[in-house]
Amino acid sequence: MSHFIAQPKQGVPFVSVQAMAKLINSLGVENVLLDLTHKLETDFARWTEFDKSSRYAAHSPEGVIELMPVSDGQMFSCKYVNGHPKNTFRKLQTVAAFGILADVDSGYPVMISEMCLLTALRTAATSAMVAKYLAPKNSTTLTLIGNGAQSEFQALAFKAVLGITHIRLYDIDKSASKKVFANLSACGLNVTICNSVQEAVKGADIITTCTADKTNATILTNDMISQGVHINAIGGDCPGKTELDARLLERANVFVEYEPQTRIEGEIQQMSPSFTVTEFHKVINKQSLGRTSQDELTIFDGVGFASEDFTALVFIRDELIKTGEFALLDLITQQADPRNLFSVLSDQPLVKEHVA
Repeated sequence: MSHFIAQPKQGVPFVSVQAMAKLINSLGVENVLLDLTHKLETDFARWTEFDKSSRYAAHSPEGVIELMPVSDGQMFSCKYVNGHPKNTFRKLQTVAAFGILADVDSGYPVMISEMCLLTALRTAATSAMVAKYLAPKNSTTLTLIGNGAQSEFQALAFKAVLGITHIRLYDIDKSASKKVFANLSACGLNVTICNSVQEAVKGADIITTCTADKTNATILTNDMISQGVHINAIGGDCPGKTELDARLLERANVFVEYEPQTRIEGEIQQMSPSFTVTEFHKVINKQSLGRTSQDELTIFDGVGFASEDFTALVFIRDELIKTGEFALLDLITQQADPRNLFSVLSDQPLVKEHVA
């Protein structure tokens, strides 16, 4: 166990956005994505060890605020995350997130971290991990439909893990595609901006959909997609939001993270309760098959699950142990006698004197 837990009364390690960016840059984004993909595989392989539940969601007309808890019996994690598509018009993030990692034995938090960057990394690594098992062999071309905050991370994950060489971009806001094009210009990828969804998906081995609007949209229609493609549908994350034609789901073998949650939030919310899906951990554990032929249509209906955040937080904790570079938050009282909480106030005036 880390020295974070061995010395809990020194404060709680905190990873700021600046510290996270410094750490990721020092390791290399693609190296982080490779390592995180491997660690996600390891944790999906021990799926039964996790105490799992669907996330708590508070919905409003403007968006959703969610809490995502999970535990493996030794560590507990929880992420706070929102989804407010209109935020971009106010120069705010659509998604804001932070997470906590705690020691089950003592209940003490052992790390608090930003999770805007970390969520993007874990989502991209999860997509790439799944595609290792579901994408056509020797895939070279990835299409990204919806070119927001996730796109660059997705592209680099598929490059690092699967060897993707060509990226095709489409967004209804062309400036978003231009942003991705510029950010990937020095990454060794052949990047093309397309003028329509139909143009973007032409010749793609893998298609990622990641749009922001919380509506029952049909981004990909049945006639657009041929057999032999893997669709990485990660835009769905709440009731009333979908991106795929239901007929695509009917044609495909569909894989999910945690079925009870995906039934509520994912593409399969538009299907009957009897519609067959496969939880992805079964593929890793060889309890179910992944892709069975080159001409098969596969879909990953990814909504994001708490165990992925757990893996990402533990990954960052382990890297911080190596570097020792983190701030400490004065979050938990540290009085000598744990029963004497009142003593924390001893140096403070309890009642302000009234001055006439």
